[in-house]
Amino acid sequence: MDTMRERFATTVSGILDTDPRTAVVLADIGVAGFDEARTAHPDRVINVGIREQLLLGLGGGLALAGLRPIVHTFASFLIDRAFEQIKLDFGHQDTGGVLVSANASYDWPAGGVTHMSPGDVALLDTLDGWTQHVPGHPDEAETLLRRAVAAGNDKVYVRLSAQTNAEPRPVTGGGFLRVREGRRGVVVAVGPMLDNALEAVAGLDVTVLYATTVRPFDGAGLRSAVGAGPADVVLVEPYVAGTSTAAANDALGHMPHRVLGLGVPRKELRRYGSLDEHVTGVGLDPRSLRQRVTAFLN
Repeated sequence: MDTMRERFATTVSGILDTDPRTAVVLADIGVAGFDEARTAHPDRVINVGIREQLLLGLGGGLALAGLRPIVHTFASFLIDRAFEQIKLDFGHQDTGGVLVSANASYDWPAGGVTHMSPGDVALLDTLDGWTQHVPGHPDEAETLLRRAVAAGNDKVYVRLSAQTNAEPRPVTGGGFLRVREGRRGVVVAVGPMLDNALEAVAGLDVTVLYATTVRPFDGAGLRSAVGAGPADVVLVEPYVAGTSTAAANDALGHMPHRVLGLGVPRKELRRYGSLDEHVTGVGLDPRSLRQRVTAFLN
């Protein structure tokens, strides 16, 4: 199976062939995946080098010129390092574009904290009007990428990860997908957390919702899943723990409820092992999730 990043390159290269409104902006990272596209469309595949603020500034300028920019690099460089340019060159200028990240929270542990971005979704949450997609499989990533590019002048963030679920799920129109039914609580699993969450709650009488679009938050879908209440809700997110707890609380403000946010702790891990070791280290492996979920529900 190809990776999400590989699917991104092939999908967007095809879009460049058919949609003259699109342009790809890169900052050295991912350039090799667009070698053929750059030969075919040298004016619409642009590499700015290791200058991430320019990456976003150029993307915003292309949007002002009427193009649909697709801007790509690692999440730590795209969101964290160039946040001011996102705020000004897209938000303040009221332009749209598609930001596509790679490496997610800790997908390349050997790169250290400089190459990790567990706070990217929460950081974009401070800005208005951003749709945020978190696919859990390359097939889902392709569908969401195509929708993002076709989304008029909208501001869209697509968060790609080396972590994937074994099988793709149907991509809904932005709402949560109900994967299984239960009566003792609701677990919302985001993107690549679905398989671990399902293994963690095996045998438990809980509903599992799957989210590949996290902003806008599907409050109506959550209310439908919990019913009349009171409600116990667990959020399993592959980024900073608690990123969506406020959204869940807002959605359930009319009823008694409890929300447990599971994700990446704010404490920095300073020993960089493998990706699987980081999953366990931050408590997002099935065993750790089961302990936290059962303790909460009991």
